[in-house]
Amino acid sequence: MTAEARTSESNAVTTVYQVTGMTCGHCEGAVAGEIGELPGVSSVQAVAATGQVTVVSAAPLDEQAVRAAVDEAGYELTGRA
Repeated sequence: MTAEARTSESNAVTTVYQVTGMTCGHCEGAVAGEIGELPGVSSVQAVAATGQVTVVSAAPLDEQAVRAAVDEAGYELTGRA
């Protein structure tokens, strides 16, 4: 499975990122909240147990913008899953 995939119905882009430091639901909410504020983002699901953050957006996101959002939440983006 690729880290970035387009869905045919809405042309949305789904990207899975790997984030370190999340340990609980509060962590998930902090990361999801910051990424969710990026332009074009329609959905964010963060899972502390795996460190994976799945982002659905209207177009591919700038990875530096995602990294900055994760940093703002207090965690580290290590790349795409």
